[in-house]
Amino acid sequence: MSTVVFLKLVAIFVVVALGWVVGKARWLGENDPARVLANAAYYIFVPALLFRTTARIDLAAMPWGTVIAFFAPVLVLLLLVYAWERRSHRERGLPAAAPSVRAISATFGNSVQVGIPFAAALFGEAGLSIHVALVSLHALTLLTVLTALVELDLARERRTLGHSNAHLFATLGRTMRNTIIHPVVLPVLGGLAWNLAGLSLPAIADEILATLAQAVVPLCLVLIGMSLAYYGVKEAARGAVVISLLKLFVLPALVLATARWGFGLTGVPLAVVVMMAALPVGSNALIFSQRYSALEAEATAAIVFSTLGFVASASIWLALLAWLG
Repeated sequence: MSTVVFLKLVAIFVVVALGWVVGKARWLGENDPARVLANAAYYIFVPALLFRTTARIDLAAMPWGTVIAFFAPVLVLLLLVYAWERRSHRERGLPAAAPSVRAISATFGNSVQVGIPFAAALFGEAGLSIHVALVSLHALTLLTVLTALVELDLARERRTLGHSNAHLFATLGRTMRNTIIHPVVLPVLGGLAWNLAGLSLPAIADEILATLAQAVVPLCLVLIGMSLAYYGVKEAARGAVVISLLKLFVLPALVLATARWGFGLTGVPLAVVVMMAALPVGSNALIFSQRYSALEAEATAAIVFSTLGFVASASIWLALLAWLG
């Protein structure tokens, strides 16, 4: 592992540790400030980042074959984890949002804080351009799909509990509205509409959005540390380990098989998509779990465990890619 990536990982753990100290000492008060920070990220900073990113994507320059080779197996694993958890979550007394939270934890990687310096250090400008193309669609694709799934599950739960007597079509309509009028999906759709209209962002609007977007990374890292202090990891360790194994080993194996033997990728494009899949769990998994009040401790532990495990697993995948040529 390069020095640049190692130092980036150290910086991440230091900021997370700072968040843990803040949470343990209750410097921000006793009334669940972690949830307040998560809401700030979800309603202010993440939407700014998503709108700015999607409004500025160069759709014509996208390496679409490589993009599909990455996202197809990612979405397959996402839906498999969701379906498996959907079958058994009620018997285990888990909330309705639990299947979606576990699905995002098993598939959403830390593509910015770890991924960008990793790609730049190992694959150079050519690899970084591919990685950035994947990053630009990462949150758009996974969060949109998972938001639709979780909102449908919540609507189904309300009907089951008798809180809604609405007709099925009315329920589906409400679910669709909740999916679209959402702090993640709406800015993505707005940014894409702006992009497809051929408009450029005014300089002042771009500067405002960029300023807000810069808060996402440090805020999320501090939030991870605070959540560790509040929830701990003892009760969530088993689930977090399983999720970490899925994220660090199963997902990159699926992407490798699909990209190499399904799409014929080799060289730098193959290495970039595999290592993108092999990244540790991203902080959006925690923000998502906070949003729906489900498995916050497990999502937090999965982020920490997988980031620690990435030090070893990344070396394994790089060695395998080198062996494959």
